[in-house]
Amino acid sequence: MGSTEHLEIVVDRARRTGRTLLADGVEQSYVDVADPRHLHFEYVRRMATVIDLVAPPGRPLAALHLGGGALTLPRWLAATRPGSPQRVIERDPAVVELVRRHLPPTPAAVTVEVGDARDAIAAAPSEAYEVVLADVYRAARMPPQVASVEFAAEAARVLRPDGVYLVNVTDLPPLVFSRTQVAALRAVFADVCLVADRRMLRGRRYGNLVLAAAHRPDRLPVRRLAARVAKDPVPGDVLHGADLDTFVAGTRPATDADLAVG
Repeated sequence: MGSTEHLEIVVDRARRTGRTLLADGVEQSYVDVADPRHLHFEYVRRMATVIDLVAPPGRPLAALHLGGGALTLPRWLAATRPGSPQRVIERDPAVVELVRRHLPPTPAAVTVEVGDARDAIAAAPSEAYEVVLADVYRAARMPPQVASVEFAAEAARVLRPDGVYLVNVTDLPPLVFSRTQVAALRAVFADVCLVADRRMLRGRRYGNLVLAAAHRPDRLPVRRLAARVAKDPVPGDVLHGADLDTFVAGTRPATDADLAVG
């Protein structure tokens, strides 16, 4: 399970308290060592915005993070919702050790474990979490074992009835993989939306988009979310309902068998 990537943490020259985790020169995570509320990457801000809107301000939330990196969102959640019990699963022990040595201590009530995301979620008890966040990548690709409809079903199982599942998806035009991921979530959850940079949705750039899903119809605060992300420094749009129908039309979810998950 050891890393074959070259890992380093570098100082942001534009923000002296900013630190970026790089893997083979590619940005993985960003943390402000003086202000855990500062979120540098737009997709992380979008995930945080969903969390802001689905529960009253300051209320602790039980969270499972699949993919840890530099612990950007666990640190943010601990700062904005103190006392939130959080479990982080990170596959690479070298990442865990580098972050432990060079970044601020892990917040109280946050536990970090080295392990496989699929194994961890399969072993988790049902209805244990209010938020599950998936940001699992190897060499800039989402591993097949976390991309299937069966994995989405496991995420649904460990969520509480009012819980929310958030997924970071990296894709490039024409967003074929994103459509497959939306189809997988819609096969399992009653309410799903997509949040992305407008240029991505117009097929003009590679980047990250965020999927949000919930058990209950109309659980996701779509209108308020759209208003918030439209004002982001990197403006985004929200696809939901009929717009999401159009986006995913003709796409079927990928199963473990399709992805050769053993």
